[in-house]
Amino acid sequence: MKSSNLAYVYGMAAVFLWSTVATAFKIALSYYTPLQLVFVAVLTSIVALGGILAWQKKLSLLKQQFLRRPAFYLITGLINPFLYYVVLFKAYSLLPAQQALSLNYTWAVLLPLLAAPLLKQHLRKSDIAAALVAYTGVFIIATGGDISGFSFDSPLGIGLALTSTLLWCLYWIVNTKDQGDPVVSLLLSFLIGLPFIAVTLVLTDTLPSFSLKAIFAGMYVGLFEMGITFVLWLMALKTATRTANISTMVFLSPVMSIGFIAWILQETIAMATYLGLAFILSGMMLQQLWPRFTERKSKISPKPKLAE
Repeated sequence: MKSSNLAYVYGMAAVFLWSTVATAFKIALSYYTPLQLVFVAVLTSIVALGGILAWQKKLSLLKQQFLRRPAFYLITGLINPFLYYVVLFKAYSLLPAQQALSLNYTWAVLLPLLAAPLLKQHLRKSDIAAALVAYTGVFIIATGGDISGFSFDSPLGIGLALTSTLLWCLYWIVNTKDQGDPVVSLLLSFLIGLPFIAVTLVLTDTLPSFSLKAIFAGMYVGLFEMGITFVLWLMALKTATRTANISTMVFLSPVMSIGFIAWILQETIAMATYLGLAFILSGMMLQQLWPRFTERKSKISPKPKLAE
């Protein structure tokens, strides 16, 4: 199979799996508390990522990368999986899946806004415009479409969902300084984050249920939100002839997720969710496509003739 076709196979597999996890979160949270789910899912992901690295004969890189920058991996492990997933799963426990999903996708718009001051990157007009459009969608979803009433069903849930986007962006900004193998780095973060999760679980919660349904739900989240899907996406980007073609496939994930939420969870999708998600996706598309359009336009525009 050609590398470009293989990239689309990997990319579509990743997008499909990611589109199922919002539904999986809600199902798993019917058996577990957010902290219990984080524990089971992270433990599963560690086993999966360890198996992948063993198959790739890269397990020796774990010690090398960790000893090179132990403080770095301590920070990444605290952010993701510990803080990020505890906050995200708590948001899902308080909100309908359709709301939590839509709000969580604003991380893509927030990332360049944070990267500008933290990484000294240039903030483009398209980033600002995208943020205005996307966060209009956030406001519509948060108020349930009752914009004039300015009332929120779960202010804490909405706040946590938006906080999760901040944590996710900070994780990726910190990771721009990482020069190691990305799968090794992710496993190191999970290995370091697990003890913090376990101690917090013992001190503040109870041990998770070991019923078959509960374990299967938690393992599904660990495999297809945190572990295998991440590797599939990396393989898609690595084998793609044009990364831009693969990255735009992400827009399919929230749309497909809404379908799974309506079909499996039997949530009635509110008109405010459709409208708000349309604004959020429009902001994401504006952020990606506007710079390309501007660049292409500048290339095809004829240069002004010099006066004779």
